[in-house]
Amino acid sequence: MAFLGRSVGHQHLRPARSPKPSSSRLPRHRRRRFHFDGNQSDDLAVAARPAMFAKRLFHKALHHHHQQGGGGAPPAAPGGVPQMDAQIALHYGVPYTASILAFDPVQRLLAVGTLDGRIKIFGGDNIEGILISPKSVPYKFLQFIINQGLLVAVSNENEIQVWNLEFRQLFYSSQWDVNITAFAAIEGSFLMYLGDENGLLSVLKYEVDDGKLQIMPYNVPIQSLAERAGISLQDPQPIVGILIQPDTFGARVLIAYEKGLLVLWDVSDNNAVSVRGYGDLHMKGQITGAQRDADEDQLNDAIDGSEEEREICSLCWASRGGSIVAVGYITGDILLWDMNTRTPRQDKQIDVSSNVVKLQLASGSRRLPVIVLHWSAGSAIHSNKGGHLFVYGGDDMGSEEVLTVLSLESTAGLESVRCMSRMDLKLDGSFADMILIPDTGVPDKSRTSALFILTNPGQLNFYADGSLFSVQNTKEGNDLPEAQKFPVAVPTIDPNITVTNLCSLTERELSNISLKKFCARQNAGPFILGNMKWPLTGGVPSVMSLNEDHAVERLYIAGYQDGSVRIWDATFPVLMPMFVLDGKVADIDLAGANASVSSLAFCSLNMTLAVGTTSGLVRIYKLREHTGGSSFHFVSESKQEVHVVHHEKGFHCYVAFLASNFPVRSLLFAASGEALATGYQNGQVAMLDLSQLSILFTVDCASGTNSPVVSSGIYSVTASDTKANESEKESPQKAKLLKDFLLSLTKDGRVTVLDCTAGVMMNSHILDQKQSSAISMYVIDGASDGKQTQLSEDPIGSQGHTGKEGNDVDNKQAPGVGKHLKNASHLSQNGGSDSLLLVCCEDVLLFLSLASLIQGNNKHLHKVKLAKPCCWSAVLKNMDGKICGLILAYQTGTIELRSVPDLAIVAESSLMSILRWSYKAGMDKSMSSSNGQITLVNGSEFAIISLMASENDFRIPESLPCLHDKVLAAAAEAAISFSTEQRKKQNPAAGILGGIIKGMKGKAEESAKMRENFTAQTPSEHLESFFLKDSFVEQSIPILDDPIEELSIDDIEIDDEVPTPASASSSTSHRNKRATEEEREKLFEGSSDVGKPRMRTPQEILTKYKFGGDAAAAAAHAKDKLMQRQEKLERISQQTAELQNGAENFASLAQELAKTMENKKWWKL
Repeated sequence: MAFLGRSVGHQHLRPARSPKPSSSRLPRHRRRRFHFDGNQSDDLAVAARPAMFAKRLFHKALHHHHQQGGGGAPPAAPGGVPQMDAQIALHYGVPYTASILAFDPVQRLLAVGTLDGRIKIFGGDNIEGILISPKSVPYKFLQFIINQGLLVAVSNENEIQVWNLEFRQLFYSSQWDVNITAFAAIEGSFLMYLGDENGLLSVLKYEVDDGKLQIMPYNVPIQSLAERAGISLQDPQPIVGILIQPDTFGARVLIAYEKGLLVLWDVSDNNAVSVRGYGDLHMKGQITGAQRDADEDQLNDAIDGSEEEREICSLCWASRGGSIVAVGYITGDILLWDMNTRTPRQDKQIDVSSNVVKLQLASGSRRLPVIVLHWSAGSAIHSNKGGHLFVYGGDDMGSEEVLTVLSLESTAGLESVRCMSRMDLKLDGSFADMILIPDTGVPDKSRTSALFILTNPGQLNFYADGSLFSVQNTKEGNDLPEAQKFPVAVPTIDPNITVTNLCSLTERELSNISLKKFCARQNAGPFILGNMKWPLTGGVPSVMSLNEDHAVERLYIAGYQDGSVRIWDATFPVLMPMFVLDGKVADIDLAGANASVSSLAFCSLNMTLAVGTTSGLVRIYKLREHTGGSSFHFVSESKQEVHVVHHEKGFHCYVAFLASNFPVRSLLFAASGEALATGYQNGQVAMLDLSQLSILFTVDCASGTNSPVVSSGIYSVTASDTKANESEKESPQKAKLLKDFLLSLTKDGRVTVLDCTAGVMMNSHILDQKQSSAISMYVIDGASDGKQTQLSEDPIGSQGHTGKEGNDVDNKQAPGVGKHLKNASHLSQNGGSDSLLLVCCEDVLLFLSLASLIQGNNKHLHKVKLAKPCCWSAVLKNMDGKICGLILAYQTGTIELRSVPDLAIVAESSLMSILRWSYKAGMDKSMSSSNGQITLVNGSEFAIISLMASENDFRIPESLPCLHDKVLAAAAEAAISFSTEQRKKQNPAAGILGGIIKGMKGKAEESAKMRENFTAQTPSEHLESFFLKDSFVEQSIPILDDPIEELSIDDIEIDDEVPTPASASSSTSHRNKRATEEEREKLFEGSSDVGKPRMRTPQEILTKYKFGGDAAAAAAHAKDKLMQRQEKLERISQQTAELQNGAENFASLAQELAKTMENKKWWKL
């Protein structure tokens, strides 16, 4: 199930604009907890209150959802139509506007961001969810906070959103003041890096307890970074990429700037580890190597120094340890940079060939920019020797759009990189995004198990790792691996869906259902070619759906273009596949068996399914067990054949009718389920007897116009009310004898009345000469008992409990309905006990008296003109099975609720506001409805929307599958914690501060204390401690590669005695005296006690004169000196230990030699 996203907190976030940002938290917003029904309130629970309160309660409930920030549309303006609280009960398939991918390797969830503000989540066992942002804006960044059930999305309007997957809710959103150009979440924490168009690297943290984003004090402006890196920048450059170096827990990050500058930044040292790209590409005349050809690929380590600045388009790590980075440029080049060592900036004669190599996919002068780069390391054994580079772009302009996979190998560093093979994967549409799926929860440590490729419009294909990496080259005769379609829960395109039916089963029908016992559910995973294990297994099924004894309360039936029919258990918000009914019959060559399914009908009373096809064939299935041999009947106007066939276990067609060769347009079961009315494309109507397996009659209801039959209805009446009352007293069984009339509606608006027994045409009328195409018609029982008038008071915007409770609509009144009650009552009085016929056309709604219509009077009782062209309709029923509401869908995408019989508008919504869909021609053919739930198909998307605010089938918490597995999350956290503890026991100094702790072993107590503090904190906590400090302070910063001139303490001479100041001469001028006083104030730092100067320590003198008063720099200098001293002590200790071990080995050898010599005689020596 999926809900529209609900924004709980929204805040404007302003990035720091100076090197010294203040540590401030965002204003706190109250976070509301998730409600599965956004407009539910305590007031809605009082459905049994008197009707006088219904209108007030419904009005309050209608506005309650919007006031709480619900996902529904806002209420209408005064005097307008109220907006219904329609919610997405179920959504399957890849959105049509999908554009970006993200993956959680622990929870095994795939997220798909779209161009219209939607996020689709895919898990296992048909568990899917849709999250809809309040704004229809594209997403440009999408990342999971791994194993935390949180998803961070950044929109094109620079709004940062945090979604909670457990509650399917937008927990927090904030607006960033400047354009966000790069984003990266730090694994194992709630921290994230953010780069903007001004070159500022900021750090954000999501506070789980407060449910808000916090701007950390730490940031890296490009000016300060350039000063530290020893380079000069004329203008600020946007950050175009952020890569967190593996195995550094986020402490080292590679920052890529638009004009080609690459900086590997160390957060703990607040300094640049290495700088690439900026100066290297401008070193004139530097030739670093010879060109090497590999067919079309050119792997060249010669960098042309005459080239201008190159804009970076993409980048990724090209080694498992993060020592090599692959960078794609707008020119179509790919450069592999070695980030291990620094390149000196001062020495112009240093060769840079060991730091960069060039990879060129095409030889043309005009090449496509390298848009996407991804790296997949090789096997665990050869992970350091190469891997596979996935490239989109870099080919000659005008070439075929492909995704290139390069197999790179290296034997001795970057200089020995070779391109071993190239493979071009053809795309099914224009490229949108790709993602590599690891086989375990550690992306940098595991093998790639699958490749997902997203193309437009909304096509998701995948490759298994075996099919990708087993093909080493593209020589002739080698077949490229074929992409597999992303498995879908409800196929809509392959094969193409043509017609659907959503059926609800009442309580008295549940006892007759044996579906669950014989259904062949396939929840173990989708069918995949080869031995690939499906990588998406996330999510937890609902508690109720896991109950093996639950009854099937709802079925979703779909017919397809290939003649097949699929049936799902739709009791809960996860469709569980039950049957696939093939159009073919075993051992029988049935003409038209593979024809497209054009109509469906299901009778829950005797579990009979009727399937009509475009060939005119009507197949009948009994959804009961068939084992072994059985008979198959073929019935036509001229003959009846019986065949003995051998069916496998399951459900199969037992009879097929062929009354016409024209496509079947409508199917309708009689109340008993023993007769089936069939309407055809040419206007004919046939009545099929399912008990006798015969065709009762075939009648042309179009009067020679060949107008197709669009709807049918059966009206049952007694021969005489008086006779019925008398027979009811004498014999109740005789009183139940009814006479049935068949009503047929053709597309041109002609209603034909037939006698169901003999097929005699009673009359035929064109209802309205001016009206357009007819859509449907419904028979409404008489309202003489007063129930019909009461139903017009129902809101239709709030449906009651269904399923086990069997309740459909509660008695609540919508605003504005009361004024129509008088007309509705008058309408019912005119009809008396007569039933009504509701006819829906494109531009008009008509009410007619059935009794008058049968007698030949086609005058309508009520007529409502529609402002928009209507394309589809459905009805709502109350607990007594009476029709009380009408649902209309318009070609504009609007969905409207009207009360019956007054046809007043109660509420409305739209496909755009609910699903972000636009109506497309033919969408009405795949729509179906049951008790306020509408199924829709749009391309590869399938959805069920619930129009009722208090409808309880899909909105109770126990029926919802969960997108976040808490048990799995806890197990993963425990495993990571155990692994970390094991590593700490083996190497207590490992981690971000491991080098510092290791270098201070000389002082046992201090070292033990620091080690204890480190082991007590997690890497994320250590990293956060750096982010809580200001990143830069005003100080003189030496160039990276310049050696720091050290000053020995012995070089400073300090006098023990303070010289006595001489008395001032009487001839000294007033100006000199004042200058002397100022110097004394500076010397004594403003101290008033100038007569008693204080002797300073050597450390204070160093701080004052060498480090410009910066205590932090002086402390760092002292720490470095201390670490150097401790390293010397360590080497001495190590040498001592080696000598001691050697002495022990020598003593042991001497003892063994002595024992050996004792047993030997002197002459054997």
